Amino acid sequence: MEYLKLGATGLEVSRICLGCMSYGAKDRGTHPWVLEEEDSRPFLRQALDAGINFFDTANVYSDGTSEEIVGRALKDFAARDDIVLATKVHGRMRPGANGGGLSRKAILTEIDHSLRRLGTDYVDLYQIHRFDPTTPVEETMEALHDVVKAGKARYIGASSMYAWQFAKMQHAAERHGWTRFVSMQNHYNLLYREEEREMLPLCADQGVGVIPWSPLARGRLTRPWDTVSARSETDEFGKSLYQEGDRRIVDAVAEVAAERGVSPARIALAWLLRQPAVTSPIVGATKARHLEDAVAAVDVVLSDDEAKRLEEHYTPRGIAGHA
Repeated sequence: MEYLKLGATGLEVSRICLGCMSYGAKDRGTHPWVLEEEDSRPFLRQALDAGINFFDTANVYSDGTSEEIVGRALKDFAARDDIVLATKVHGRMRPGANGGGLSRKAILTEIDHSLRRLGTDYVDLYQIHRFDPTTPVEETMEALHDVVKAGKARYIGASSMYAWQFAKMQHAAERHGWTRFVSMQNHYNLLYREEEREMLPLCADQGVGVIPWSPLARGRLTRPWDTVSARSETDEFGKSLYQEGDRRIVDAVAEVAAERGVSPARIALAWLLRQPAVTSPIVGATKARHLEDAVAAVDVVLSDDEAKRLEEHYTPRGIAGHA
């Protein structure tokens, strides 16, 4: 496994991050395809054995049960100081007023709930899951700064939003001397490259680490276009992200993979890892080969010609993933 600094910080993270949305209680939240705790733990152990030190979850995943499962497993399998643990805040956790969003009340409430579920005194990276247009950015950034100063988070990060929104929040923090975001967790893969217009150049210029979610396009890049999975059949959000024309890109990935004698997943991840702004793609795993492919992708170096073949069929599309 290779390790890079996360953005302009001194924090070292593995080039692959294990995304933990796939682990939780089936009867909680909106993801019926998740693995229950007993079936989840082997993947967390496999990731650690492969040298992955970076783990990402969120308070909203399976109604908090993802955090509980991840926290218990990592406590059993690893020393706290050896791992980089990330979670997120924004999604609605309960009905009624103040049950979600990025108000000061929501942030200070949810960090304590997340720490309790994770069984730890702090998270290494506390991220806002989306932009909250109903809360002043100054209120959000000051609350996040206070979370860091209270020792409950080491760094803060953000997730999918427009570049101008991200820049506005960073400017508010800089103007007041508050903690700035060190990472951007955005939607980026061979089937969705709109982030190349503004967000990636902004992050590169400002020294912000990029940790893309859905680097394999919800599995689309790993299998023939018409093949379905248990997740794809029930993932309504995922169905809104990609389009029929992407079939040609999926075919190109399969062709390059066949020539190389490796899986399509390795090729798709290798393409993402060669992008200068990308630090650590967030990969989900529900089968051992998912992690095996992700780790092996770190050593796959694509030629410029191969990269061109993977990129040439992309067509611009509307923004997806910010909601």
